[in-house]
Amino acid sequence: MYKKILLGAAALMLINAPVMARDSINDYSVKDAMAQSEAKEILGDKIRFYFGDQPHGKVLKTFGEFRTNQKTNAFGKSDEKACKWVFLSAMKSLKQRAETEGGNAVINIRSNYRNNLTTSDTTFKCGAGAIIAGVALVGDVVTLK
Repeated sequence: MYKKILLGAAALMLINAPVMARDSINDYSVKDAMAQSEAKEILGDKIRFYFGDQPHGKVLKTFGEFRTNQKTNAFGKSDEKACKWVFLSAMKSLKQRAETEGGNAVINIRSNYRNNLTTSDTTFKCGAGAIIAGVALVGDVVTLK
């Protein structure tokens, strides 16, 4: 009897393994993510952010290129909700780096999910699985005029 139960449980685990290993990589709107009510509280208004090739003021000083790779619990959340939340975590990391370095902006922000660098003015990439969602960003910390 116990053998049948164990075999049945093992079979269910094998069937569900591909579902548990899901890793969907999708594009999400920067504008929508930045419009979340938490965005203003998390990011403030002292550091400015420019994605991809968005125009910005004259660069007075460059502090370097910085990377962030953030993860969040996605269990029980839609991919979109988890991805927007972890995007804010990644942006917070870039904000903190700009403050630490003495910059007032992060420009040329690009997605770098699984070290695949992509540039967009309007979207970011996020990988979401059954349990974890992640966003990786790269940006240049600068002082703008």
